Amino acid sequence: MCTQPVINTKEVKWQRVLYEQQPFPDNFVDRRFLEELWKNIHARKYQYWAMVFESSVVIPQLCSVFVFLVIWWYMDEGLLAPQWLFGTGLASSLTGYVLFDLTDGGEGQKSGWTRWADLKSALVFITFTYGFSPSVSTDTIYAISVFMLVGHLIFFNYGANDAFVSIVSSTLSLNMAIFSLHVFIMVTLAIQIFVLWLMLQKKLKAWTPKGYVVVTLLFAFSVLEGLLPISAVGAVLFALLLISISCLCPFYLIRLQLFKENIQRPWDEAEIKEDLSRFLS
Repeated sequence: MCTQPVINTKEVKWQRVLYEQQPFPDNFVDRRFLEELWKNIHARKYQYWAMVFESSVVIPQLCSVFVFLVIWWYMDEGLLAPQWLFGTGLASSLTGYVLFDLTDGGEGQKSGWTRWADLKSALVFITFTYGFSPSVSTDTIYAISVFMLVGHLIFFNYGANDAFVSIVSSTLSLNMAIFSLHVFIMVTLAIQIFVLWLMLQKKLKAWTPKGYVVVTLLFAFSVLEGLLPISAVGAVLFALLLISISCLCPFYLIRLQLFKENIQRPWDEAEIKEDLSRFLS
């Protein structure tokens, strides 16, 4: 029984190459290996309040769905007159239109947008919606309402730049609750909440971030105040949901960064390149 000669590996310098035969095991590395090991060299440091501000984009979407349901419940119970709701919505739309025009900065006019075109679109929408409203059944209203409310939350563009997402989200929002006088009021209200109101919020966020935060808080408190008489438990759960999304989730994300182990070299790993400058310090 012959034995292989023992080679003193201390006399042979290990090289990280594959084309030469070396007297070392396949999993052998020397001390120089760890000298090239980098850890968390590009770790991002998130700011808590910046994360809270950016997470607020989800809050208006949830509040929009719940305010639509709350208003529908009040009107269905006879606690809210359709005529009063239509007048209030019209006044709110005119006020929001003026604010949108002030914060637009001339971008709409550069793209061919005119006030006369908006007026014609509003007249056409009101005429056709009021004309077709009596032909829609109650079951159709309920089915389409549930489907489009869920679709709005799923497909809304929460900040992605993808063209398909933007097209789908705007289409679902525009056709939200397409379903007598009550039907006409709810369709008009759906357009005001899921299209016009969200467009105004985007402008406010870009034009005056502090004003956007104030408006978002007032909107959330208004929804909670309207939901409280319907269901106190539901109002509490909804408040906890908003707090979790806007406060706890950013805190949890920042805490998870402490346990991040990103090692680089002597091998390279794939890195996802994306713009996160608004979260960085």
